[in-house]
Amino acid sequence: MFVALAASTSAQPQSSALELANPLFGVDGGGNTVPGAAVPFGFVSLSPDTTDGSTSGYGSNGLIIGFSATHVSGTGGAGKYGNFRVTPAIGDEAWGNRAFPKSREEARPGYYAATIGRPGKEIRAELTASRLAAFERFAFPAASDARIILDASATIPLGGGGPRCDGGSVTAIDSRHVASSMTCEGGWGKQAPYTLHLYAEFDRPAVEFGRWTSKRGSFARVPGPGTSAGGDTRKGLDNGLGAYATFDTRQNRTVRMRVGVSFVSVEQARRNLGSASFDEARAQAEKLWADALGTVEVEGGTGEQRRIFYSALYRGQLMPHDLSGENVWWRSDEPHYEDFFTIWDTFRTVNPLLTLIQPQRERDMVRSLLDTYRHTGWLPDARIAGATGPSQGGSNGDVLIADAIVKGLGGFDEKLALEALLKDGDVQSDDPMNHGRELKDYLSLGYMSLSQTRSASRTLEYAFDDYAIASAAAKLGRRDIAKRYAARSRAWTNLWDPKLHCIHPRYADGRWLENFDCGHEYPDQTAEWWDHPFYEGSSRQYSTFVPHNVGGLMQQLGGKERFVGWLDSFFDERAYNHGNEPDILAPWFYIHAGRPDRTAERVRSIMAEDYHDRRDGLPGNDDAGTLSAWYVWAAIGLFPNAGQPFYYIGSPVFSRSMIHLEHGRSFVIEAPEASAADLYVQSAELNGNPLDRAWLTHEEVAKGGKLVLHMGPHPSGWATNSPPPLQLVKP
Repeated sequence: MFVALAASTSAQPQSSALELANPLFGVDGGGNTVPGAAVPFGFVSLSPDTTDGSTSGYGSNGLIIGFSATHVSGTGGAGKYGNFRVTPAIGDEAWGNRAFPKSREEARPGYYAATIGRPGKEIRAELTASRLAAFERFAFPAASDARIILDASATIPLGGGGPRCDGGSVTAIDSRHVASSMTCEGGWGKQAPYTLHLYAEFDRPAVEFGRWTSKRGSFARVPGPGTSAGGDTRKGLDNGLGAYATFDTRQNRTVRMRVGVSFVSVEQARRNLGSASFDEARAQAEKLWADALGTVEVEGGTGEQRRIFYSALYRGQLMPHDLSGENVWWRSDEPHYEDFFTIWDTFRTVNPLLTLIQPQRERDMVRSLLDTYRHTGWLPDARIAGATGPSQGGSNGDVLIADAIVKGLGGFDEKLALEALLKDGDVQSDDPMNHGRELKDYLSLGYMSLSQTRSASRTLEYAFDDYAIASAAAKLGRRDIAKRYAARSRAWTNLWDPKLHCIHPRYADGRWLENFDCGHEYPDQTAEWWDHPFYEGSSRQYSTFVPHNVGGLMQQLGGKERFVGWLDSFFDERAYNHGNEPDILAPWFYIHAGRPDRTAERVRSIMAEDYHDRRDGLPGNDDAGTLSAWYVWAAIGLFPNAGQPFYYIGSPVFSRSMIHLEHGRSFVIEAPEASAADLYVQSAELNGNPLDRAWLTHEEVAKGGKLVLHMGPHPSGWATNSPPPLQLVKP
């Protein structure tokens, strides 16, 4: 059922992007976003941890247990990080159960604040950050025993299911300085350990300081300078290790703390601390966010749409984390990014968005991935804290790399890139759960059989990855490779059931899986999470995952009209799931059948039903900005088909959107009549010339220009006969 958006209020005054973006949007309801302070792509994500926290460490209804320096945003699974938690408290409340009520929360890009504690002992906590440093300011009540507790052994608790530390050390250097090194493991991804180092500085001497250790039911302090070891939390979170500092706040109620972190060393952490004050760091963080959010300017729409938009644009620029200069895993001068969490998610919306609005960032990410291939032997599909994996579907780093090649992003070694792609496509992985592919069945049978885990969904993923390789090879002049991989990209048809009209898993001998229901969603209780024929979804959802061969899917279904009817049933029967990734491109497929009006209706409904400017305003895990970036694209009226150099034209909610591109260029989308009622494109002009197609090439967008869309309340005959092209190669 079509649900219209609220009426446009374009006459209302426009607020700045910094005022509109709200880091608290999406923190609850499964969005799992981080509400705290960070700079764009910064590793330090200084954010509150609570007693009911998700993978982000935070839940709105919980008590605050402190503020840790490292987090991931919008993720599912087991979470990661939560290192070096700092908790302010008064008197003996610092030593035991550090869990405090919160009030007066405030969050802006680069800044977070809250009041914690019970009446009479309330503390105002303010946070800001740089790329590798955390800045904390605490306003205590007047007290002789205002304390700051550093938990060096902290990680995201997750009810016992998060990462753990296997121990380290903490050093109370003097009354103003603390250092620590801690090795942790577990959580999401491989169990590979990582070591983080800390150097902390208070703005004034403590009246008392030292180290502490804890075990279940006990807490011991060691006053004065020195080093303590411990903090092995693998057998229990109670085995803590940290430092403390006590301040007299009867005359000066404010205590400031700066914390530098590093994967390299304590000395590097000290250098990462820099010399900025809290206010200087906050001003710099706000400037960086003003620049990042200023990459797209919008006018019109409703106040809620603008707030959702800029909050989404904010979340799309948090990860992966820029750890250039912090690569301890191999020696290299290349840019280094960690916490690709995961490319299976982000290749669809985030990375294509960065190609337009943050092209140098995207180049550096591509270079980092290729450097990872050079030193580990494989492109990762996911990577965090120095370890790759797990691969949820295919070798989707292929799509990210191919997207950069076919769009002419440049600035990286394209010969090395093709080499990395071909290794994924041609070489059997020694560890397909974490990199590369399982190729035996796929190459011999033309599909992955039920003797392999995730057999049907991986067949679809591999077919799309193959097309990405074909497109990249064609762009680089290797027609021989392009032809071979284009043929392989039709592997999805080997699982297409013409009777059921969906992807149907098969055994190695060719038999279909018996008692099969196209709408059944996995995982269920019949097998472990990773062992089902479809990964996190149903066949109906995955049957739309042929981004490279929509024309072929249409042919399998019997032509345009039957294809439209098949899509209509998919949406009308609520089989579509916007909270996960496999089918999020499906609303745009109507354009291939000459029905941009249906795309407009579906996309507007999804935006209205699944996105809201509130704490539970996302339909699922944001997945490092993937669902947020979907909204950014949809709201301006464009959408990428990743790995292919074109964009669909949809139904913008804003009267004007300006995308700032490289070299001073910009691309403008004007839809002056756009409103809740006027959602259908009646006619269009590109740079003053009539345009009768619902797609643009990447070149048309990247060189700058203006797209004008004339909107109306009823479907028109616009763009009914010019489907998007199969780019570069034909599968």
